[in-house]
Amino acid sequence: MHVALTGATGFLGLRLVRELLHRHRMLTVLAHAGSNGALGRITRFLELTDAPAELIAELPSRLHIVETDLGQPRMGLATAAFERLADELDVIWHSAGNINLDDDLAKLRRVNVEGTRNVLELAAAGCRKPMIYHIGTAFVGGARRDGVIYEDELDDAHGFENGYERSKYEAEVLVHEWSRAHSRPVVVLRPSILVTDLPPHPELPEHPLQFIDQIVQTSLRSVGLAGLHIPEVSRPVVRMAGHPQGHLNLMPVEHAARVMVQLASRQPSGRVDTYHVVHDHDVPTTAITAMMEQLVPVKVELVENRPGDPSPLEAAADLYPGFTPYLSHRRRFDDTRVRTLLGPSLSGIRVDLDYLFAGVCSKQTTASSSVLR
Repeated sequence: MHVALTGATGFLGLRLVRELLHRHRMLTVLAHAGSNGALGRITRFLELTDAPAELIAELPSRLHIVETDLGQPRMGLATAAFERLADELDVIWHSAGNINLDDDLAKLRRVNVEGTRNVLELAAAGCRKPMIYHIGTAFVGGARRDGVIYEDELDDAHGFENGYERSKYEAEVLVHEWSRAHSRPVVVLRPSILVTDLPPHPELPEHPLQFIDQIVQTSLRSVGLAGLHIPEVSRPVVRMAGHPQGHLNLMPVEHAARVMVQLASRQPSGRVDTYHVVHDHDVPTTAITAMMEQLVPVKVELVENRPGDPSPLEAAADLYPGFTPYLSHRRRFDDTRVRTLLGPSLSGIRVDLDYLFAGVCSKQTTASSSVLR
């Protein structure tokens, strides 16, 4: 079976590479042109995460790297090369995407919508009619902050918290339209917020929560508090809009990749099958604010609305408005289909303050500085 993967050097993509190589002898990596050494980046990830030496040694013979540009027609390939690639493939995993919540909507659409359109074009051009696994996001549920989001739901009635959510919703609509037009099955895999307890490393891609450390450190520098020792009783209060009973689903990325590949072994229905790839427990938003307080000498206070009179520190901290609405979320993602097919699918990982802190704090400041894992 000839399998291709986009986004192989991304946070989730690297874990998918590992899982797919457990099941397939060869893997075609559709790497972004000019990204400089997809093979080297995959190799380094496997080295840093203690993959078997035999697997690492086999990578040059088991990975076929094709440089592409997802935002361009035919993925930036010459017509003959595009057609040849299309005719080789049995399976396409589409994991590439722009995950910058606050990026310009046009930039987000170029990668997340047009990139998806061009992957679907590749699948339509192939004589083998490859199966498509599209990595979406559970956050296509949009700006509805309460209740239950079901796997069959896909509408924009509640609007979206940010441009990223909108672009991923539009991509998923495109997938449904393509499936109907071609009478072809597609599996849509919707993870929640992906996290890890692997300490940050300059040779590994960042994950979605690492920006919190970056934002708060930048905020402290902007008001002259960076590097200062501030006694707990004197720490400034930072008010952030959020709900004290709010909760978020944070999914360990390694477990997410395993669940996705397990789902791919199931027979598709012939239509679009959508699965919420989510963790078995939510995390209180207060755990995220507690993590902020461990990273920087401030006290975080959740308030109902964004302060109308922000202090200089609060104004400086509001650098990522695409994320802060999630501190008010109290909804749940239904994953009945996944549980029906795979059972409870428990990861055995408790995502708590210690887990989150390990994944955002540099290895120099953690006890695990010598070996990542």
